[in-house]
Amino acid sequence: MDYVVEMVGIRKEFPGIVANDDITLRLKKGEIHALLGENGAGKSTLMSILFGMYQPDRGTIKVSGKEVRITNPNVASRLGIGMVHQHFKLVEPFTVTENIILGSETRRLGFMLDVRTAAKRVEELSKKYGLNVDPYAKIEDISVGMQQRVEILKMLYRDAEVLIFDEPTAVLTPQEIEDLQNIMKNLVKEGKSIILITHKLKEIKAVADRCTVIRRGKTIGTVDVAETSREEMAEMMVGRSISFKVDKVESKPGEPVLEIQSLTVKNSKKVDALKAFTLDVRAGEIIGIAGVDGNGQSELVETITGLMKAESGSIRLNGQEISGLSVRERNENGIGHIPEDRQKRGLVLDYTLEENIILQVYNKQPYSKHGILQPAVIRKHAEQIIQSFDVRSGTGARSVVRSMSGGNQQKAIIGREVERDPDLLIAVQPTRGLDVGSIEYIHKRLVEQRDKGKAVLLVSLELDEVMNLSDRIAVINNGELVGIVNASETNEQELGLMMAGIHKEEGTS
Repeated sequence: MDYVVEMVGIRKEFPGIVANDDITLRLKKGEIHALLGENGAGKSTLMSILFGMYQPDRGTIKVSGKEVRITNPNVASRLGIGMVHQHFKLVEPFTVTENIILGSETRRLGFMLDVRTAAKRVEELSKKYGLNVDPYAKIEDISVGMQQRVEILKMLYRDAEVLIFDEPTAVLTPQEIEDLQNIMKNLVKEGKSIILITHKLKEIKAVADRCTVIRRGKTIGTVDVAETSREEMAEMMVGRSISFKVDKVESKPGEPVLEIQSLTVKNSKKVDALKAFTLDVRAGEIIGIAGVDGNGQSELVETITGLMKAESGSIRLNGQEISGLSVRERNENGIGHIPEDRQKRGLVLDYTLEENIILQVYNKQPYSKHGILQPAVIRKHAEQIIQSFDVRSGTGARSVVRSMSGGNQQKAIIGREVERDPDLLIAVQPTRGLDVGSIEYIHKRLVEQRDKGKAVLLVSLELDEVMNLSDRIAVINNGELVGIVNASETNEQELGLMMAGIHKEEGTS
């Protein structure tokens, strides 16, 4: 059998953790091969080895049948291996073409930087693979989905034959995900081979031919996607059966905890991002906000949490107007916030896990006494969260957060916010980048908050998640409230139409 890439018996250790333990992965020419595993299973490490960012401690790598040593990413590039990273590596003020030729400009074109010729080639590649990218657009002016296509073009420009996609849909809207899946199919039609790192079973079912599952650093097996159910793959991935439905009883809402009255907010470009937005969230209910990304969700959350100022309107928490309060005062009055961007807004990446866990409470008893931090108390608190939220890291509470996988960073934030026991928990994309096992657990914890009589405001771009978790769903389009529906009485079609701005007919259900 002809394999374009074979990785056999790969082992990689880091201090305190065996990331890859005898893993084998074989990629056929012209296939989309999914690499599936939960957060911290060792997927990214394995691909970083193939891309030359790490050296394996043991094991062999063959490319087109020949054994190779990939000592750095340039060697990988020469062997025809390219990678689209989860966090893009682009220079914002540069154009698409300038980004694509970075690092390969002098070799190909003598010392003259011939941007026009390069732009022409970028355009040809863009047409051939159906990418629709403007070679002269500046990165800072294009959408995240487009930026990702620039990363794909970067690889094609360097003649990559094997393309590695690391969690490529984490930052895309549903429409962009569909476009990306078509692009991947086009690439394979043209003879490229793709490794797709993901933990989204729906996407594997949509595009992959075969799937290799790894769990806690070991290969569990490789299966044919068409013949394997979503449930079977989930069980291989986490080692137990998973329920895709959220278990919850009917909600018993009480008094309003959060009351938003005709809130208007301008964004950084001085345009109305929210227009006279009104919404109540009551104790003991989960309200989901559904909408396509960029329709005012971020501004709504930032205004409630105190990161942005409103133009007009009022925000009341437990009956008290909070518009004039600082972020800290709002936290202390009972708001918990799981932010959309865990790295920018949720964590201080170079602090340890335990330091991140006490960011809002370090100045309070028992974490500090008379202005002096109490390390033993802090560590105990952090260890309790690590234990109950299954936060995996190399050295426990002392781990620097930057070294942890995205999913484990997310679990740490959720643990921190839930344990603060807020009256209003705002959860924005709470399961972004998490695997099915962790998603199931986080959903349980959010429902548990609701059942304890807390108000939960859920903002998510995953329609399934909004429908599964919410009691009521508020649909937002272009900064306006389109309508509020009961989750048990709606469906994807109706929500999709409302998300596109079509108001629900009054009086019909």
